Amino acid sequence: MSTSEQVLGDVPEEKSLGLFDFYRAADAKGRRTFWACTGGFAMDAMDFMMFPLIIGTLIAVWKISPATAGGVATVTLWCSAIGGWLAGYLADRIGRVRVMQLTILLFSVGSLLAAFAQNPLELTIYRGLLGLGFGGEAAVAAVALSEAVGARHRGRAMGFYAASYAVGWGAAVLLQAVIFTTLPPDVGWRVLLAIGAVPALLIFYIRRSVEESALSAAVLRQKTDKPSILEIFAPSNIGATITGSLITIGAQGGFYSLMIWMPQFLRAERKISIIGSTPYLMSVIGGAFVGYATGGWLADRYGRRFVFIISAIAAASLAAVYTHVPFSDRLMLFLGFPLGFFASAYYSAILPFLNELFPTAVRGSGVGFTYNAGRAIGGLFPFFVGYVSSWMPLSNAITAFAFVSYGLMLVTAVLVRETNGMALRS
Repeated sequence: MSTSEQVLGDVPEEKSLGLFDFYRAADAKGRRTFWACTGGFAMDAMDFMMFPLIIGTLIAVWKISPATAGGVATVTLWCSAIGGWLAGYLADRIGRVRVMQLTILLFSVGSLLAAFAQNPLELTIYRGLLGLGFGGEAAVAAVALSEAVGARHRGRAMGFYAASYAVGWGAAVLLQAVIFTTLPPDVGWRVLLAIGAVPALLIFYIRRSVEESALSAAVLRQKTDKPSILEIFAPSNIGATITGSLITIGAQGGFYSLMIWMPQFLRAERKISIIGSTPYLMSVIGGAFVGYATGGWLADRYGRRFVFIISAIAAASLAAVYTHVPFSDRLMLFLGFPLGFFASAYYSAILPFLNELFPTAVRGSGVGFTYNAGRAIGGLFPFFVGYVSSWMPLSNAITAFAFVSYGLMLVTAVLVRETNGMALRS
């Protein structure tokens, strides 16, 4: 049995196709790792996705332009790219578990400070701090979980890890609905962001319950010099770094073009109130949860490339339909589900795909850099959408950048090699 399968054990291939088989096969250590990683990612998502929900409020309260509001989101994503790379590098040197705790603390503190921001510059700085932790936690937790899962289960385990993002996103939407029902908007947005400090409590669970994976612990015990932070650009790794970066730029750019501006689209063009938009957003989030979970199963069953290609085509098409076809509000409500599904399912293939590209010694750095390269470059798209929406309808801006992003993802997916079933390289 390889070290990459020591936590979950070895399940016969013909009996390992169930959606939850990865969890049934886990021992206590594996299950604790799963809950710590998914819990952290859910809280990560909750803190990040609070901002798109308050963009309209900030535009009204602070009298700022859509480009300025989109710029705050872009800076957050840039910082997340830096945080992901640095945290991944630290995880290769001092361990996945210790770095997870640090990154959770960073995004919790960043959200709390943002609640007290007095102007867009302060908000940008504090959301940048949140971004450092947000990007770092997402990458390091994904690596930690991937190393606790055998090759045949990895897509499904990472699918449910990705699905926790939808849980955190849904929590943010529901919290907004409750808070904005009881408080005026100029106070409500601050209370919403302050609640983002709650995830810091997860640190105590991780400290007590989560252990370093066998693969990572073996590398950390080695007396040899640790790899440089630039090792992912060495000839042996540069191909993986370029491939991983391109696929995530397309994936992240498409997702953020749609999801950062969707609440404002519903309010500005569909004339749906903050509270009234809640069911529409929850429909999208429900589809995203199912997409994340089943995307992992599809990635294990049919391959990572299959999920990339189908999702890119479907997500781009649905983005155009959702933002341009004059459906009734009732049909819009139902259409949100498949849009959320296909705009999220590919994450369940991307996370195992990136982990399968790199050896253990640089896996943290590699996944941290490539996953967050998508956030850094794809993170420009919220700014561009906000900028061009000053001279074209927001719906056109969203669709244009979604098409560019998903087009890149599609072309890259056609060209990359399949990694489904690969054991992680030590």
